[in-house]
Amino acid sequence: MTITTRAAIARQPHTGWEIVDLALDEPKAHEVRVKFAAAGLCHSDDHITQGDAPVRLPIVGGHEGAGVVESVGPDVRRVRPGDRIVTSYIPACGACRPCSTGHQNMCVKGLNAGTGMFLDGTFRFHLGQEDLGGFCTVGSFSQYAVVSEWACIPLADDIPFEIGALVGCGVPTGWGSAVHAAGVRAGDTVVIYGAGGVGSNAVQGARYAGAKNVVVVDPVEFKRDMAKVFGATHTFADAKAAHDFVVETTWGQLADHAICTPGVLTGDVVSAAVQVVGKGGKVTITAVGKLGENAVTVHAGQMISYQRQVRGALFGDCNPLYDVPKLLGLYRSGDLKLDELVTRRYSLDEINQGYQDMADGKNIRGVVVHEG
Repeated sequence: MTITTRAAIARQPHTGWEIVDLALDEPKAHEVRVKFAAAGLCHSDDHITQGDAPVRLPIVGGHEGAGVVESVGPDVRRVRPGDRIVTSYIPACGACRPCSTGHQNMCVKGLNAGTGMFLDGTFRFHLGQEDLGGFCTVGSFSQYAVVSEWACIPLADDIPFEIGALVGCGVPTGWGSAVHAAGVRAGDTVVIYGAGGVGSNAVQGARYAGAKNVVVVDPVEFKRDMAKVFGATHTFADAKAAHDFVVETTWGQLADHAICTPGVLTGDVVSAAVQVVGKGGKVTITAVGKLGENAVTVHAGQMISYQRQVRGALFGDCNPLYDVPKLLGLYRSGDLKLDELVTRRYSLDEINQGYQDMADGKNIRGVVVHEG
């Protein structure tokens, strides 16, 4: 049966999010219909409204979500109606080449992230006669959505939905950028550029992995203060001050790692990151930049002379079916701070205010709490 759902959609860049009523189809084979309880306000969705994400418009926003399975389509085996779940913004089918070789973050069933189209070439959201997709084929800015069963990760009863929503993207992306992609080790010096929802978790990952110095660069004082809560040992408002400190504290050897997690990646950030790492150092790029701009332009001599590395990280190199439960286990034991990430909660009607607060540097992570 088709139902009506309230959702935030982006019609075109620079007009913000619009609240509308959409028709939502029943789930088809290997699909489930989810009643979302919470959705994280990730910067990636803001890239849509800023015109910096190559997506099919209009689109239902939201790719961090947690809720309850309302119904299932044919052949679904992973979950049942009534199950509490986290939606992984990249599905993990477990059978494709990336999944079967330990790289679930690159599952081939995530190929329609920018359109929200399902693998059969159809859509589940409809606005009149117009078909709409959900961002990353999730669409958690809707009260209800249809998602792939491969995007469903069980959520234990003792974990709040708003915490569950964050481990669908931001937490593993940041944590994994430090622990998996960068490979931070005990005693390392790590510089992290940008301390928002993703960067704060890169801080936590680096510290938990044993880094001696976790240096954060962020122009916003509130974020620098919060970075210390998450484990930063030193914070700076600008890259030069951080660089000077790293030179002094390492006796000129420079940092082992630089991790780029600002809201918008720029060439200046990448340049600073390359310069701050020493011999054999690695720069890990997690953030994305403006559409049409090349932020990564590095002189070959800088790479060769110190044998530096620059690499990208998708979902923090995490395997969601394994890493999401592991991270929630660390939350339970008090080793991972997730409650502190949620700066403010918003209703769906307040979503544009939530993104304005993010732009103003007032939030580490805002969360939409759906009614009912």
